[in-house]
Amino acid sequence: MDLFEQHRQTLMGSEAPLAARMRPRNLDEYVGQDAIVGPGRLLRRAIQADQLSSLLFYGPPGTGKTTLAQVIANTTKAHFIAINAVLAGVKDIRGAIATAQDLRGQHGQRTILFVDEVHRFNKSQQDALLPWVENGTVILIGATTENPYFEVNKALVSRSRVFQLKPLGPEDLRRIVQQTLTDPDRGYGDRNIQIDDDALDHLVNVANGDARALLNALELAVETTPDSPISLAVAEESIQQRAVLYDKEGDAHFDTISAFIKSMRGSDPDATLYWLARMVYAGEDPRFIFRRMVIFAGEDVGLADPQAVVVANSCAQAFDRVGLPEGRYPLAQAALYLATCPKSNSVMGFFDALATVEKEREAEVPNPLRDPSRDQEEFGHGQGYLYPHAYRDHWVEQQYLPSGLQGKVFYQPSAQGYEDTIRLEVARRREAQLAAVMEMDLPEVLTFGPTDRAQERWLQRTLGNAGESLRAVCDRIYTTLKPQRHHVLLDLNAGLLTWEALRQVPEGGVYACAATEQIRQAMAEQAQTLHDLARPVLWSTSLEQLPRILETQATDVVFDGIVGRNAFKDLANRAVIWQQLADVLAPEGRMVLTETIPFRTLRLYSLLANDALPPKLFQRLREVEDSLYTQDSDRYWDLDAISGWFDGSGLVADVDLMRLPAELTVTRQLQQRWFGPESRYMGHLATAFSKAELVTIQQTYIREIGTALSWETSIALITVRKTTAS
Repeated sequence: MDLFEQHRQTLMGSEAPLAARMRPRNLDEYVGQDAIVGPGRLLRRAIQADQLSSLLFYGPPGTGKTTLAQVIANTTKAHFIAINAVLAGVKDIRGAIATAQDLRGQHGQRTILFVDEVHRFNKSQQDALLPWVENGTVILIGATTENPYFEVNKALVSRSRVFQLKPLGPEDLRRIVQQTLTDPDRGYGDRNIQIDDDALDHLVNVANGDARALLNALELAVETTPDSPISLAVAEESIQQRAVLYDKEGDAHFDTISAFIKSMRGSDPDATLYWLARMVYAGEDPRFIFRRMVIFAGEDVGLADPQAVVVANSCAQAFDRVGLPEGRYPLAQAALYLATCPKSNSVMGFFDALATVEKEREAEVPNPLRDPSRDQEEFGHGQGYLYPHAYRDHWVEQQYLPSGLQGKVFYQPSAQGYEDTIRLEVARRREAQLAAVMEMDLPEVLTFGPTDRAQERWLQRTLGNAGESLRAVCDRIYTTLKPQRHHVLLDLNAGLLTWEALRQVPEGGVYACAATEQIRQAMAEQAQTLHDLARPVLWSTSLEQLPRILETQATDVVFDGIVGRNAFKDLANRAVIWQQLADVLAPEGRMVLTETIPFRTLRLYSLLANDALPPKLFQRLREVEDSLYTQDSDRYWDLDAISGWFDGSGLVADVDLMRLPAELTVTRQLQQRWFGPESRYMGHLATAFSKAELVTIQQTYIREIGTALSWETSIALITVRKTTAS
C-alpha cells in the first residue's frame, strides 16, 4: 500500500487532522501557485492532458507540493506509486521499479513515482533511481524543501522540470479558511463556526504562507472553543509565534545571510538591521554572523575604511565576553558600522593576481629582488636593488613585478573614504614606475598574427544588417518586458518574437497570431521538433478577429505579457483593439511593442546632392514630398500621436525612441517601384509637376542613387500597462 492509498483510507475516518482532510483533490480545489498552475500555464496543461514528464516541486512547507502530487494521482491514467524518502530505501525503489516494468511490459501503462522529501535520499538511493528515469520506466515527481540544484543528483535535476512553489499569500490563506468553514464533508460546513475578523487576520499573518500551519491552528481554535466565536485571544493561543522558515543547512539560511550581506553592501542600515533580526529571531549562531561580517569588512569595505575589520573583530570579541542576550548590542553595532561606512572592493585585485599566477608560466623573481644573503657573490642576487628608505619620502622608482608583467595593474583604488586619500599617490607612483621601465631597452613587442576568424565572420554579417536590426529590436522588447519563466505571453505577429518567447518562458505558455494561414503552417512546421507541450499555440487571425479566437480557444487565459512588432501599422481602429487587449492582460502585465514611425521614414529627396536639380525645382520637390506625410497624419503618424491611441482604453503608455541603422540594395525592381508609372510616390508628384519636370526628376533619381543606401530607421518602443484605476 503506497503513501497516497494510506492517506485516502485515513481520510475516511474523522480522526484525520483537518489539514489532511482538506487537502485538495483536483486543480479546481487547489488554491494558490497561479504562477505555475494557473490557466494557460505549462504544468496545468500537462496535468490536464496527462502528458507529464519528470518534475521536481521545490518550496517551503505548507505551499502545496505534496498536494499537487496528489492532484496528479487523482487525475492521471498512469499507475501512481508514492514513497517517502525518509522511510524508503533501495529495496522500496527496486520494488517500485519492478512494478513499473511489469505494467509497462504487459499492459503498456506508464508509471509515475512520487518521492516526497526526495532530498533525503542518499547518493546510492538516487543513483539506483537514475537509470529508470533515464530510460522512461518511471516518470519521477519529487518534492523537496531544499534547493534541488544543491541537494538532488545533478543528473536527476537535468532530466526534470523544476517548479518553485512560493509561500501562499494572505488572500490564498483566507480562501482556504473559507473553504474549510463551508465544506460540510471534510471541514466545518456542518457547524456554525464564527471567527472574528481580527482573529482571522492573526491566523493568516502568523501562518506566514503555510497552509498546513493555518489549518492546524484553526482546528485547535475550533475544537477548544466549540460553542463560542473564535476571538483574537483564542487565535493567539492557537498559534502564538510566527512560523519561521529557517534551516541552518537550507536555502532560507543562505538566502537570509545573502540578503543581510547585500544590504550592508548597499549601505542600507534599516534593511541590515531587519535581516540581522530575522537571523537572530530564527536562532542563528551569532558567531557565524560575526564571521561573515569580518569577511565583509575585508571584501566590501577594505581600504575605504581600514577600521572596519578592527570594529567587526572587536565586536566579535566583546560578544564572546558578554554572551547573550546583551551580546546583541555589539552584534548590531558591528552591522550598523559596516552598513554605513564607505565601501570598496579593491582587495579583489588579489584574485586578479591569483588568476594571472594560475594561467601564466611562472616568471622568475627579478634579480634585484632576490635574497642576497646566500649567493650574492656567486650569482649577483640582489644587485641593483634600490633601498627605498635611502630616498626622499622613503620611495624610489623601480619595478617589483617580473619582466613579463611590468605595467600590469591589479589594485584599483576607489574614490571612497580613506582610499580616496591614497588614490592619487598610487597613480602618481605607477606613472613614475612606468616611466622608469620605458627608459629600459625593451624588446620589440609589436607582432602581426593570423586573421581573426571570429572578427572576419562578424564583418561579413555587417554587410547586410537587416537580421541584426531585427535581433536588436527583439532583444530590446524582451529586455524591457523582463518576463519570468512561468509567464504566459502573446505575440501579436508570429515570427522571431515567438521563438524568443519560448526561450524566455519555458514553464509558461506562448500564444501567437499569424497574419495568414501560410505563415501559421510554416511556424507549425518549424515547431514540430519541439515536444507537444513546449510548442506555441498558433492562430491564423487578424488583430480584429483575435477577441473571437480568445473567447473560443483560450477562455480563461490572461497574459502576463503581450509583444508585437509593427502589428498596428495598417489598423484604423486601434483604440478598439487596445481595449480588447486590455481585457486579457493580467493586472500587473505589460505590453511591449515596436512600431516603425512612418512620418520619419526615409525621404527620397535626401538621396540627391543639393546641386543635382535646379534649386527651385529641388525646393519644390522637397515641399511636395514632405506634404505626402503631412496630409495624412493618421497613416504617417509621429511619436506625439501615440498617446492618443489609448484614450478611454484603461491603458497608459511610455514611449522611447529607437534608432537603428538600415541598409538597402537598390535593384532595378526597387527603382521601378519607386519611380515607375505605377509608383504611388510618382503619382503624388504628378499632382504638382509637369510631365517634363517629372521626367527630369525621374532621370535624376535613377542617375544619382547608387547601388546601396544607408540611413537610420526610427522605431517607437511602446510599453503599455493598465492604469491604477482600471
